[in-house]
Amino acid sequence: MWRALVFVFVGFAFPVHAVTIDWVAVGNAGNAADTPLANCFAAGCGAVSYNYYISKYEVTNGQYAEFLNAKASPTDPFGLYNTFMGSDGTAGGIWRGGSPGNFIPYTYAVKAGFANKPVNYVSFYDALRFANWLHNGQGTGDTETGAYTITADGIQNNSITRNEDAAIFLPSENEWYKAAYYEPALPGYYDYPAGMDTQTTCAAPGSTPNTANCDLAVGTGSLTDVGSYTGSASPYGTFDQGGNVWEWNERIEIGGGRGIRGGGWITDASLLAASGPDGDDPGAEFTDAGFRVAPEPAQVLLVLTGALVLAAAQAARASPDASDAAGSSPRS
Repeated sequence: MWRALVFVFVGFAFPVHAVTIDWVAVGNAGNAADTPLANCFAAGCGAVSYNYYISKYEVTNGQYAEFLNAKASPTDPFGLYNTFMGSDGTAGGIWRGGSPGNFIPYTYAVKAGFANKPVNYVSFYDALRFANWLHNGQGTGDTETGAYTITADGIQNNSITRNEDAAIFLPSENEWYKAAYYEPALPGYYDYPAGMDTQTTCAAPGSTPNTANCDLAVGTGSLTDVGSYTGSASPYGTFDQGGNVWEWNERIEIGGGRGIRGGGWITDASLLAASGPDGDDPGAEFTDAGFRVAPEPAQVLLVLTGALVLAAAQAARASPDASDAAGSSPRS
């Protein structure tokens, strides 16, 4: 399912595909809040009054590179790309080529072996813009409106919140917390996000329960493919809500920060715990910060249908018509 329009740099083509997300359902609407409430900076720690979905995995380099090729080319006016994505030889996963000042558009390609690793060096606002792009159907979809209305004043005042008609968005603190720690069979909450009260062990990927990529366990600067800790899913079936990269959420902190949860490959295992809420400057872009997304429940089928329609349209545009078959150039 390739687009007919491709971006070319140094002899290589960078086609844009439809980004698909694996969702998991988080049910048990109306669950009680966790105690102590100090585990959360948000009211009603982990309590969510509705059923919802959340992405099974963190957003990957492969998915984010599709976004960049769609919305950060020929130029990158919103700074969606951080140059450390290319220059960090161990943790950065995306190359950028081109020079708009010399009329060569920016193009993006995933480094070998990094497609399924979580994207890093992304700010809270990069994550919002990715969510807006998904909300608006990908492709040429807008990044400044949709799930969130992004304005200079909103950034300055740290006041941007989810719009009522948001279809795909960052999870709230409570949505993120419930997906990571809540066990409906108890019912209650675990202390760590792999269905355990005992501290997660920082270790190499595999099927061993309650393990994660943390505390430099798999080598300095090493990220792991999302979902590669196969024995360490949360009770609802999400992966890597502990370790790999910290994940932005919507919580607004007193003092100008935004919520961030779950620890990363650098941090100690204790920071993966439910009792470890944190926050940071929403404009900051760290080597161990990424995100996951969530859809509005009624929109899941529409989102999936929209992705299929987009893919079909791309395939149709890429398929040669009779004149193409006779040897004419591909349509642009």
